[in-house]
Amino acid sequence: MLIAEIIRQKRDGAELSPQEIMAVVDGISHNSASEGQVAAFAMAVFFQGMSRAEATNLTCAMRDSGDVFDWSDLPGPVVDKHSTGGVGDNVSLMLAPIVAACGGYVPMISGRGLGHTGGTLDKMESIPGYTVTPNNDLFAKVVADVGCAVIGQTANLAPADKRFYGIRDVTATVESIPLITASILSKKLSAGLQSLVMDVKFGNGAFMGSFDDAEKLARSITGVAQAAGLPCHALLTDMNQPLASAAGNAVEVRNAVEFLTGAHRDPRLEEVTVALCGEMLLTAGLQTDRTKACAAAQTALDSGAATEKFAQMVTALGGPSDLIERLDQILPKAKQMVAVPAPETGKVSAISTRDIGLAVVELGGGRRRAEDIVNPSVGLTGLLDVGMSVTKGDPIAMIHADDDASAEIAKAQVLAAYQFGNVTTPGVPVRLIIDA
Repeated sequence: MLIAEIIRQKRDGAELSPQEIMAVVDGISHNSASEGQVAAFAMAVFFQGMSRAEATNLTCAMRDSGDVFDWSDLPGPVVDKHSTGGVGDNVSLMLAPIVAACGGYVPMISGRGLGHTGGTLDKMESIPGYTVTPNNDLFAKVVADVGCAVIGQTANLAPADKRFYGIRDVTATVESIPLITASILSKKLSAGLQSLVMDVKFGNGAFMGSFDDAEKLARSITGVAQAAGLPCHALLTDMNQPLASAAGNAVEVRNAVEFLTGAHRDPRLEEVTVALCGEMLLTAGLQTDRTKACAAAQTALDSGAATEKFAQMVTALGGPSDLIERLDQILPKAKQMVAVPAPETGKVSAISTRDIGLAVVELGGGRRRAEDIVNPSVGLTGLLDVGMSVTKGDPIAMIHADDDASAEIAKAQVLAAYQFGNVTTPGVPVRLIIDA
């Protein structure tokens, strides 16, 4: 089939056949489709959209462009969670070991941060020695032995998506619901999952700013997943403020370990994490009642069973065996800490979450381009939530920086991101569950 003819059909609004979609994906995978043709196809889909059947066929074709894991020999269900990205969203670090402690198997293939959103892979990479890209044999062994492994996408998992996304990223075609759907699900299906829970963010720090757009994406993902044979639920959660009180890489790992051990738990973070874990246990068939599923997740957390799973996972993937006990000595630290003083007395009435994420990027803790090197030690801690009271001069955040210049820029950005007043309407962390 001629790629140019398929592009013309989609440009003119035609529905593509499974064979035509497979031809495009083959062209992407084997470089027989030029970068210009891939970009033109993406733009045609951006403007014309895709039917549910087309999006499903694209998802499955990209899944089949590389390796697909088979976990049929495991004694329990294989389940995962995916977030559409946010600020201070370190849920995966706690969620995977919680679900593993409840009898699930979580082969979590995560991504790096780009723009104002953080990446789970960057957070795990801040742990000295931790192998974020193990070979398939080690990955399978850790999942089987521990119950969870948080790693990065290998070259042989959905390789068509890797090239396709790279071209979309530089051609202003990322914001297409069917293409986002296919990108997310092709990787998750490649991981051999038996069920999936989506955390679709909405708000000023989310990829989908409006609730309506987030709901459309959630319905697209759950519908295509179901059509591809993958049971999937989606939660829509609030990203109108950072989820954790920390934003960065090593600082979010610290926050996650303190969450697991019970030393410190941000209330909104706990609510979202437990809700997502409960949903995973429900979709995996490990629980039949949502309330009981959340209670089981809370028990795994409070009992220390999840902490033990996290420690086992870190050790099995090359990290230090005493990370939990020697957190201060092991995690990288920035050269200085600078307080951001509140400019007035009152309550936090709103936060521009995207600007908080950009402050982390300015410190060196995020990326402007995919090839940028991340500084694992920098970031923000002590971030106040919407609704919290503050006295003028008290810190609304602590900046972890390696130089004065970036610290001052980040300080200005954090101050500009916070609004103060006496009336506040805090966002609701979990708004809706969409079943498929």
